[in-house]
Amino acid sequence: MPQAVLALGLAAVTVSGAVWYLPALADLRAGADRPVSRRGAATACVSGWTTSGIVAALLLVSQSWWTPCAAAVAGAVVTVGLRARAAVQRRREARESARGWAELGRAQQAAGPARARTVVALLIGLGPAVAVVALGVVAWPEHATDRWAVAVLPAAVVGLSLAAAVAYLRMTRSAHRRRIGTVGHRR
Repeated sequence: MPQAVLALGLAAVTVSGAVWYLPALADLRAGADRPVSRRGAATACVSGWTTSGIVAALLLVSQSWWTPCAAAVAGAVVTVGLRARAAVQRRREARESARGWAELGRAQQAAGPARARTVVALLIGLGPAVAVVALGVVAWPEHATDRWAVAVLPAAVVGLSLAAAVAYLRMTRSAHRRRIGTVGHRR
């Protein structure tokens, strides 16, 4: 494949990458209004797309392959390094934020959303398990079974477990709303 055709294709891809590098440029222009990690990721994005444009130009002007390849490798190394640094910074910011929220919410902890999710998952998961056991007991060959009981009992057990899950969710939500409402009035 001639270098000019490859350069034309890479230039077209670089121009169409505007959906990524234009928002990244906007993040960079915003400066301190954006978190450090986001600006770092934007720098990596702009670096990658700039590398793509430089390689496209080098493919047009260079007679050998090693110059565009060296530029592509160097740009890729810089881009990956910047992106890795931004990812590390993002994790650091997330830990800082989590620590701040934990300190803020320490005094107001009760049945949190994680506990509510666990209880609801247990209620929903245990319903079908108990229904299978109940079905096994009702449908046991030694028992005089009624087809109505075999059909209704498992459905009733699953329905009760779902109703209990919904009732528990409503209780925790209303308790959470009351707790937030009382905290709001203390200010």
